[in-house]
Amino acid sequence: MMPVPPIDPFHALSISALAHELAARGRSIIHMEFGQPSTGAPSTAIERAQHVLATDPMGYWESQPLKERIALHYDETYGVSLRPEQIILTCGASPALVLALMTSFVPGAHVAMARPGYVAYRNVVRSLHMKPVEIPCGEKERFQFTPHAIAALEPAPDGLILASPANPTGTILSPDEIRRIVDVCRAHGICIISDEIYHGLSFGERAHSILEYDPDALVVNSFSKYFSMAPWRLGWLVVPPAKVEAARARMGNLFLPPAALSQHAALAAFDCRDELEGHMETYRRNRDLLLRALPEMGLRHIAPPDGAFYIYADIRHLTDDSMAFCKRLLLDTGVTTAPGIDFDPIDGKYFIRFSFAVATDQIEEAIRRMVPWFRHQKDRLPVNAVT
Repeated sequence: MMPVPPIDPFHALSISALAHELAARGRSIIHMEFGQPSTGAPSTAIERAQHVLATDPMGYWESQPLKERIALHYDETYGVSLRPEQIILTCGASPALVLALMTSFVPGAHVAMARPGYVAYRNVVRSLHMKPVEIPCGEKERFQFTPHAIAALEPAPDGLILASPANPTGTILSPDEIRRIVDVCRAHGICIISDEIYHGLSFGERAHSILEYDPDALVVNSFSKYFSMAPWRLGWLVVPPAKVEAARARMGNLFLPPAALSQHAALAAFDCRDELEGHMETYRRNRDLLLRALPEMGLRHIAPPDGAFYIYADIRHLTDDSMAFCKRLLLDTGVTTAPGIDFDPIDGKYFIRFSFAVATDQIEEAIRRMVPWFRHQKDRLPVNAVT
C-alpha cells in the first residue's frame, strides 16, 4: 500500500486562531495574516445574488454565460482567444490547482515551483503523490525563478507552477522573462501551470498571462482577490483543448459544479469595474503607507511588491524563528502577520509576510503599533516560546 504523504501545516491558520482567541477576550486585533480583501463582493453582484435567492431554487449548474464572459475577458485583457468549453468553473482556485495537476501528471511526477511560494503548491503536489522540486529564489532573483535555474534542473521536471504576481512576494515577471521561461519549458517538455489569481492587482506594469506565450499551459484563477469575493468560493481553470475532456471528467467526479449563487453573482461582478478599481486605490495607499513605515521599523530588505497585496520582509537581524516572532508581535501589538516558514521551509524562518488587503485606517493603526515595537527590538532578539 502506498503510504500517505506527510503534509506541512498552514502555520498562518494557527496565528489567526490565536488572534481570534485574543479578540474574544476583548483585545483589539488587526488581521494582516491572510490575503483576504476586507471589502465585500461588488454591490451589483450582491444585488444579483439577492434577486436569485428570492426567485430561483437553483441546483447543480455550470453557467455558460459566465464561461463566455471569462473567455471575453481573456480576449479583452490579453488578446487571447479561448473557447468557453476550455474554461472549467471550480469551487475556488484550490480545486482548480488540484484539477490542473491531476489532469496533467501521474503519481511520481516531478513538479517545480519557486521557493518562497504559496504553501499549498508543495503540499497539494505531495498529497497527489507527486514530488515538489523547489527552486530557491532570493533577493538577487527578485524572488522569482529564472530560465537558467529551470534549465539547470536535472532531470527536467514534468511540470512547473508559475505565479506572477507571486505569493508571498508580490513580484511580477516581465513579458521577456515569461517568454524565456516558456522557451526553456518547451525545449525540455515541461508543462506549465500558471497561477494568475492576483491578476488585476498590479501597481506598475500589468501582469501578463502565460496564455499570451504558451497556448498549451493551464491557468488557475479565481474571483477571490481582484473581485473581492473570497467567501463565495468560485474560481476557474483554463485548459488547452486536448485536455478538456479529461479535466471535465475529473471535475464532475471530484467536485461537481460550484455554487450556482456564486456564479450568478460573479457574472454581475464583471460589470463593477469602477468599484473594483476603487479597491485597487485602497491597496495602493496601504502599500505606500507600509513602504514608508518599513525603514522606521528597521525592515530594509523586502521583496519588490509589484502586485498582489503583500510585503515579504527579511527579519533575520531580529530572529531565526519567524513563527515565534509572529506570535510575539501578535501578543504585544495585536497585529497578525504570516510566518515565512509557510512559504519557504528552508529560509522562511528569516521572513514574515504582511498583507495590506485591509482597510486603510487599520493599516495606519497597525503602523502606529508596530513602529515603536520594532524600534525596541535588539539585533538578533532571542524569541522565546510563547504560550
